[in-house]
Amino acid sequence: MKPILSLWLMASCLLLLLACKPTNAGQTAVKEFIATETPIGKLIETPSGTSLVSLPKITNSPAPSLTPLPTSTLAEITPTSVPTTTFVASLPIIFPTQGATPESAWRPPLYPTPWALSPYDHFYFARPMAANVVTWPIADYRYGGIFFRPEVVHSGIDLPADIGTPVQATGSGTVVWAGWGLFNNAPNYTDDPYGKAVAIRHDFGYKGQPLYTIYAHLSEVDVVVGQTVKVRDILGKVGKTGFTTGPHLHYEVRIGANDFFSTRNPELWLVPPEGWGVLVARIMDTYQRPLHNYAILVRSEATQRAWIVKSYGETGVNSDPYYNENWVLSDLPAGAYQINVPFAGINYRLDIQILPGQITYFTFQGYKGYNTELPPSPPTDIQNQQ
Repeated sequence: MKPILSLWLMASCLLLLLACKPTNAGQTAVKEFIATETPIGKLIETPSGTSLVSLPKITNSPAPSLTPLPTSTLAEITPTSVPTTTFVASLPIIFPTQGATPESAWRPPLYPTPWALSPYDHFYFARPMAANVVTWPIADYRYGGIFFRPEVVHSGIDLPADIGTPVQATGSGTVVWAGWGLFNNAPNYTDDPYGKAVAIRHDFGYKGQPLYTIYAHLSEVDVVVGQTVKVRDILGKVGKTGFTTGPHLHYEVRIGANDFFSTRNPELWLVPPEGWGVLVARIMDTYQRPLHNYAILVRSEATQRAWIVKSYGETGVNSDPYYNENWVLSDLPAGAYQINVPFAGINYRLDIQILPGQITYFTFQGYKGYNTELPPSPPTDIQNQQ
């Protein structure tokens, strides 16, 4: 009996020693799930000896050729398949530090306006600044961003530019405001948050509702109320008037009424550059409740450029009636991207293709993971009458 007892004690001590083996300091290990749209590949051995799933390369069929649409004829988009969620390995979630606002020495020309490859898209507006550089909206000042207090939600996008940069009309219409006092509807009120601003009522609308665009924090205004403008006419120059900490253009799209509560996300209305697309999502918990001010990481497979974009705040924003989105990232060159959503200690990853000239859509629903199907089509007027 003594030899058996000795062997049992030695085995117990060995197990205790193995259980006390230290882990890597400074990292919190979490599970990672990967959503794919392809079958699972074979297991492979990593240098550390951990078995991982080898995912086959996703090969999508070529995107349809893009043709400018001068009429209302719209192309049909077929929803993609629902991705499967596959357990892969335990990995640390590491969000990179967001760098300065990226710029590129070259940007493709814009698609013509209006532009829509789907009956639910509305890229009606050109860009408010004619620059030969690409400038994304300031990260913390996208539509629906929260700053100062949770109830203070950003109603447009802020585009960084030097003081004096010309600001252009993004569509044709009539100037309905020019100068101080737009936010308070008080002409010449110099303590107005928007500073010097211009508002245009456009000579086209959306589904029977008027459209307005706002250009705020200008250093000078070069138009007057009642003036008719065409797309790319000069309205004024970039400045830092009003409540702002530096020079930039605050740009809004309003639908239905020219007021602070009628805004929509401009990134869904500004036409993208040729060959580039827009990523749109609804981010929710497992019970379909929207996650507010929630950081999502997007990375380009081609360039490894990373964006960290937060979902909308809780109040003061209006989602598109079809997409019902609470998260948008525009101006992405077409190609392969990786999306990472951390939820309850698990990193959920989706490999997705950005399509040129259109919206690429997904939803995230907590433990249920991702879905890349488009929302169902709303009923038509004929269906409503039945």
